Amino acid sequence: MNDVLGICRRNIERAPRDAVERLSRFGVATVHEAMGRTGLARPVLHPIWPGAHACGTAVTVLLQPGDNWMMHVAAEQIRPGDVVVAACTSDNADGFFGDLLATSFRARGALGLVIDGGVRDIKDLREMRFPVFARAAHAKGTVKATLGSVNVPVVCAGALVNPGDVVIADDDGVVFVPAAHAAAVADVAAKREANEQAKRTRLAAGELGLDIYDMRGRLAEAGLRYID
Repeated sequence: MNDVLGICRRNIERAPRDAVERLSRFGVATVHEAMGRTGLARPVLHPIWPGAHACGTAVTVLLQPGDNWMMHVAAEQIRPGDVVVAACTSDNADGFFGDLLATSFRARGALGLVIDGGVRDIKDLREMRFPVFARAAHAKGTVKATLGSVNVPVVCAGALVNPGDVVIADDDGVVFVPAAHAAAVADVAAKREANEQAKRTRLAAGELGLDIYDMRGRLAEAGLRYID
């Protein structure tokens, strides 16, 4: 663990801006499916206000339990369009983040925060409309005493995230797209969206999913019987 602590990488390769912009048009579920059902964080991260949405490139933070020192180090590394992704060296839900850090992050161009930990000042963050996806709301404060790292690979809610990866977060959850695959995933997501819109039109006209998805034969083979 010591070889990844006390590091702040200042130059990271972010996913192409045009690919990030394209991915921002899609929801987490669509992107997750477009990536072969990978990249999804475990369902322990929740938006602190309904309808929150964030899509940007990851600045990663590795925190120590009960210590938010590295969040301040991370603020310096934020570039416009980034989303900060924070994990902890062990399970901890203290309030690592509040309205003051949100003010700093936003001034640097951050589009949101995803944190496998706790946040506080919830009322203020909601009023700011700063998108935050967190494990918990917790008023317990933190100290600034132990080094973690910034812009190193982290595991956030069970998902591996590298600096510069694309982060998409909404009411359905959080998904991470490797920077190198961002453009390809955006292409697949666009095709999925077009296909779903066509099906949505047919369903709205009264057609049944049983017929659209050609389920009747398989249901019969499985033994379904209709009884009048």
